[in-house]
Amino acid sequence: MQRSRKLATLLDGAWGIPNTRWRFGIDAVLGLLPFAGDLVSALLGLGIVWHAHKLNAPRLLKFRMMGNIGLDFLLGSVPVIGDIADVAFRKNLRNASLLEDWVAIQAKKEQ
Repeated sequence: MQRSRKLATLLDGAWGIPNTRWRFGIDAVLGLLPFAGDLVSALLGLGIVWHAHKLNAPRLLKFRMMGNIGLDFLLGSVPVIGDIADVAFRKNLRNASLLEDWVAIQAKKEQ
């Protein structure tokens, strides 16, 4: 779980914009490169889905996570709006939270 959270933070929230609450990561920087940057960003985001797969997460959860990646990829293909979406949508942190929530529910079921 820590690996997923660290990857998500690196991709979506590694650095803060001074005097704001906004954070950005490698994902936003890659998004500045037309198409190739969004493709690399999507591939990196699949690392969190891979962690979910290794934890035997349900298909529906993995599909939802891949949907977040796909939506971000589509938004990223629109000039300017895509760059803003990379900072605002934060697909990797969303996916890490989805995975953490699922793991917490599984832990409660086992008790």
